[in-house]
Amino acid sequence: MASEHSTTEPALGVSQMSLAALFVTALITAQVTAVKVLEVSLPVSLPVTGEVILVPAAVFAYALTFFASDCYTELYGKRAAQILINVAFVMNFVLLALLWLAIWAPISPASGVAQDPFADTLAASTGIVAGSLLAYIVSQNWDVVVFHRIKSYTSGRSLWLRNLLSTSSSQFLDTVIFITVAFYIFQGFALETVFELIVGQYLFKLLLAGLDTPFVYLAVGVVRKLERESAAKTE
Repeated sequence: MASEHSTTEPALGVSQMSLAALFVTALITAQVTAVKVLEVSLPVSLPVTGEVILVPAAVFAYALTFFASDCYTELYGKRAAQILINVAFVMNFVLLALLWLAIWAPISPASGVAQDPFADTLAASTGIVAGSLLAYIVSQNWDVVVFHRIKSYTSGRSLWLRNLLSTSSSQFLDTVIFITVAFYIFQGFALETVFELIVGQYLFKLLLAGLDTPFVYLAVGVVRKLERESAAKTE
């Protein structure tokens, strides 16, 4: 029995570690890529954005953080998810320190990238990180709390409902805080552009939130299947 337990335990550890790694990796990637603004053409014209919406390039990576945190909360509970969020929050400061170290360090003449564009690109990420830190700590904790509350109210049923409601509401908070701090306060974007970014990014995030629901079911189902198989082997 002891040997069976030792062979099945790492599989469960890998599942939990994989979700945590996905969460932190997507979060750090979002911080670095958010400085680039994308134009996404629409098939129709919307009142605020027109036929084009503006979104930070980080929207793809950051959407993964909510997918990972919802899976993590569903599988391991509210407390475990909050620990993950707090650890990842500290990693943002590690990222900021490493960015400034890379900028400060003397450049070699053999470098394929000149100092000024290198510093300009990474320095812009400082405002991104500052906006993200505030948006992150508010939205991710909101996401976990709402997800857990809906799960309690529905007695563990309707995973799709808590995934959509927690993600859509937390994404709204995240978008408003992040865009305002990162692009308006730090980078001085015009208010009109900031508003377009908020609307465009939130619409894009709502679409991604709807698309990720089947993958939340898939990920949770796979991990729970592993847990059942592990429990059966240890009996």
